[in-house]
Amino acid sequence: MDNSYPKAEKLKSKKIIELLFTEGKSVSKYPLRLVYIPYHFEENIPLKVGVSVSKKYFKNAVERNYFKRVLRECYRLNKSLLVDHLEAKYCLMFFYQTKEKLSYSEINEKTKQLFEKFVKTLQDEKNNS
Repeated sequence: MDNSYPKAEKLKSKKIIELLFTEGKSVSKYPLRLVYIPYHFEENIPLKVGVSVSKKYFKNAVERNYFKRVLRECYRLNKSLLVDHLEAKYCLMFFYQTKEKLSYSEINEKTKQLFEKFVKTLQDEKNNS
């Protein structure tokens, strides 16, 4: 599995981000939250992912940027947990939602748990339909 996070996988479209907030479903594993929506895009990639850290919790941009870098790195290292189990293409928004300054290893562990919960949620939705 390719452990990269190329430009094509970065969620930049304001239209899609707005759609995520209006119609997206979410999965949480404190302090992380994942908002997702199935979306067909032309590129041959399974996911488009954006990360966000609230200004409400971290007023200082340096701290926000640090946690965004950590979230991107955790996604990059663990994206195989998602890609191997997805059948459709998805757009995801990945949030860090606490004032606590967790260590990288704690965030990475929570990311793994969140991705496993997301895959399980998708399987449950598929089985119920």
